[in-house]
Amino acid sequence: MENNKKRGAANAAGRPGEYEMLDRNMTNPYTNPSAPPMAQPPHYDNLNTVNVSRSDLEVLETTAPAEPYNYDMYSGYHHNPAEHAAPYPSEHAAPYHADAGAGYFQHDGQYVQPAAGQYHQEYANSGYMEPGMGQPSKPLPLPTPQTLTLHEAYSIPSTPIMSDDGGPSGKEGKSTPAIKFDPRIMPDPDPAVASLYDVQQAPPPGARNYKRYQSQRRRKLKAVELTSGNLVLDSPVPTSVLEKGKFSDAKEFTHVRYTPVTSDANEFMNQKYTLRPTLLGRQTEIFIVLTMYNEDEILFNRTFTAVMKNIAHLCSRTNSRTWGPNSWEKIVVCIVADGMTKVDERVLAVLGVLGVYQEGIMQKTVNGDEVVTHLFEYTVQTGMDTNMNFIGHQQGMPPVQVLFCLKTKNAKKINSHRWFFNAFSEVLQPNICVLIDVGTKPTGTSIYHLWKSFDHDERVAGACGEIAADLGKGCKHVFLNPLVAAQNFEYKISNILDKPLESVFGYISVLPGAFSAYRYAALKNTSKDTGPLAEYFKGELMHTDGTDSTIFQANMYLAEDRILCFELVAKRRCNYILRYVKAAKAVTDVPDNLAELISQRRRWLNGSFFAAFYAIVHWYRMIGTSHSLYRRLMLTIELIYQSISMIFSWFAIANFYLAYFFLEQNVKTIYDSQKTDDPISKNSDPFHGAGYIVMEIFRELYILALVMQFVLSLGNRPQGTKAIYRLSVLLFTIIMIIITYVAMYGVVYTAVHTNYDNGVDGLLKEEKFRDIIISMAATYGLYLISSLLYFEPWHMFTSFIQYMLWLPSSINILMVYAFCNTHDVSWGTKGDTAIASSLGHAKIEKKDGKEVAHVDIATDAEDANKDYEAFIVELKSPKPPASTKRDAATKREDQNKIFRTTLVLAWMCSNMVLAMVISSEWFADATTGDDTTGSHNEYLSFIFWSVAGLAAFRFIGSVWYRLRFMFHD
Repeated sequence: MENNKKRGAANAAGRPGEYEMLDRNMTNPYTNPSAPPMAQPPHYDNLNTVNVSRSDLEVLETTAPAEPYNYDMYSGYHHNPAEHAAPYPSEHAAPYHADAGAGYFQHDGQYVQPAAGQYHQEYANSGYMEPGMGQPSKPLPLPTPQTLTLHEAYSIPSTPIMSDDGGPSGKEGKSTPAIKFDPRIMPDPDPAVASLYDVQQAPPPGARNYKRYQSQRRRKLKAVELTSGNLVLDSPVPTSVLEKGKFSDAKEFTHVRYTPVTSDANEFMNQKYTLRPTLLGRQTEIFIVLTMYNEDEILFNRTFTAVMKNIAHLCSRTNSRTWGPNSWEKIVVCIVADGMTKVDERVLAVLGVLGVYQEGIMQKTVNGDEVVTHLFEYTVQTGMDTNMNFIGHQQGMPPVQVLFCLKTKNAKKINSHRWFFNAFSEVLQPNICVLIDVGTKPTGTSIYHLWKSFDHDERVAGACGEIAADLGKGCKHVFLNPLVAAQNFEYKISNILDKPLESVFGYISVLPGAFSAYRYAALKNTSKDTGPLAEYFKGELMHTDGTDSTIFQANMYLAEDRILCFELVAKRRCNYILRYVKAAKAVTDVPDNLAELISQRRRWLNGSFFAAFYAIVHWYRMIGTSHSLYRRLMLTIELIYQSISMIFSWFAIANFYLAYFFLEQNVKTIYDSQKTDDPISKNSDPFHGAGYIVMEIFRELYILALVMQFVLSLGNRPQGTKAIYRLSVLLFTIIMIIITYVAMYGVVYTAVHTNYDNGVDGLLKEEKFRDIIISMAATYGLYLISSLLYFEPWHMFTSFIQYMLWLPSSINILMVYAFCNTHDVSWGTKGDTAIASSLGHAKIEKKDGKEVAHVDIATDAEDANKDYEAFIVELKSPKPPASTKRDAATKREDQNKIFRTTLVLAWMCSNMVLAMVISSEWFADATTGDDTTGSHNEYLSFIFWSVAGLAAFRFIGSVWYRLRFMFHD
């Protein structure tokens, strides 16, 4: 009793105290004396050491209260049945709480649960209303201090002994050999745990027994959490965050929940980590993931605000069976940052002012185990637009359940998706998973339209919407940047012709990772290492040492989303299909400079080519599906279509060159006829007699530029050879202008000079005219007609010309660079293995024969407000210009490569130019003179006489040497 009173006084004074944490097998509480405070880290002014009784071993200690205290059903609000509930107080003595999954008690009634019905009806929170808070609470079984015998601790593989400062001491405790981890293999779930997260047997939300089901499920999940042994900290959010929100009477609004995760994503559920929505008994209908790397706060705000508007739209659908005013409870938004040192600091500042992120509670290690992921959970009530203005309930925004996953290391986007699917989705068991890249902005109803496609047809396993290029305000990027305009045309034609065609067949070759959705039940594996997700995450192995994957597989998994699409349609004994939803639209940034575009398309082209080849070779797997005969026939037709398209893609360079070559031959016919007795009119020559010379010169320059691309692509970064690539694009653009001009001139000349006495039959009998007209009409004419059918013709007027001029560059530059760099299977970003060293350590040490965990956290509530103010100051300050300069080593390497490339190109080009000029017919005509036989060649004579002269010169020197030394001797 006395110990408890002293400890309560210590906490009230802001001094170190002990908070209860429960072990996985613990059933009885016991006490432990207070420990002396640790040294304060320098990076926080008011930082105290809290000795948290927790264990990842077997049994921990706890403190029994001096009076009958009750556990709250969620996270330890003090509940005294004799007292009425009161709203959450803004000031309190011990604001941070540590628990073993959330259960802990409070002294002196510091926190009390809110009274039922305090939520506004518009956003009623069933997790806190009936039957949640009216449930009988679980009392601590012993009112007096008790001590339990400590069990034998488990040995933890490769766990370092902790030094005095909380870091590894360099000594190794008991360890077992490390086992190579396979991201494809999901462990067998603990049946007792997995059954708690299985919502398939749940009654409908409107059923009479639905509230009883929620209450029973929360009780069972609470039992798991109270025995999980995982470190969880609940920290109050800054006062300003609460003031901007609509609700402040529930812990999901007043506290951010922090969990330092030390396990791999595949072990997340089996290690009994929990998430707040499951503790509140909520079923997740839509689970949205926002993946980011180093995007800035403008791109993040654009995406997050767009997602909030989509959730608001779902809440506004009052006549829906699924959606309504409380629909935000059915949606969870997961933000995954790929690497602590890679994420933009201003993005963290935005998350901080929204209440999601707090640095002061983060831990580097827990019990000697390195923290893999920092997990923050908070229900935000505000957002920020791209002008850094707050938006909230005044603008009609509902609360949003946010799960922020901050990975300690950069492990690529596919690893972020593994945390989303294999860790968090396993716990939440959502119906639909939506994938969005930060920087992508879905329109206000896009997520609803994607969800509706799944709701209408249970066969739909995946869906995507229209990805549109961001054209800027007033479409200024289209008019100012030809690259953006060309990409805009590509995106539009793909969304008008390609995606609808594939959707009709039932198999879309790629659902873009920037904006797509999947049915989670369809993604699940059929066994440990077999199924769509297992094949999808095989791509993570491509970037690990010691992998036995081939270069073909490594390139194939540059487009792992294509592999996932094929695996869904080809899933054994299933009849899943993929759909394109035109009404779901999202805007995304596209590369606005040549070097960035070349690097991006290297990944796209190589990944799509090898993935398409994989799908064609493995098409036989469709036999093992449950697709109908009609669907299999449609899929077979699509297989034939994709095979033909792949063949044309393989020979694209040759076909483009031959198109130029045959147009040149037509002009050459006119040129040659001038030497005959029946010459063709020079008016038929596009260049009035000089056409053959012009086209021959540019044909040779074309060959020269093409060879140049191979030299540039072998070992040079596009960022280091920008000038040469720009010159190449200019040359290919001129060639495209010549091709277009010659073809159109020939069509118009033929049409004007054709005899129409027999109608148009005479015109159609002209093969050259007929072939060109049919080809152009079938391509560009259908572009226009299909665009008009979709009521989106504007790209034909704003971007068509830029696309046409860019077309030869996309074939001859992008494809050459892609195939010449098939050995490069990276995503163009370097992995980051550094971990922030300023974080705290949850350290285990012996005290009175028991294991006690020490956690360094800020225990003053003012710290949260100070951090908030610091975040506001950072966001208001002008953003420093991003440095685009290369580091010294990279710059020196680029300079060396440029010198090598320049030397090789000068040597190669000079030789090729000489050979092409001397071998050309127009040079021969100019040098042969009156010799009509062509047997004499002035240059050949020059070579012969030069060889003879050089040999004679060498002979004279040799004789001179011999005579000189003969007489000298």
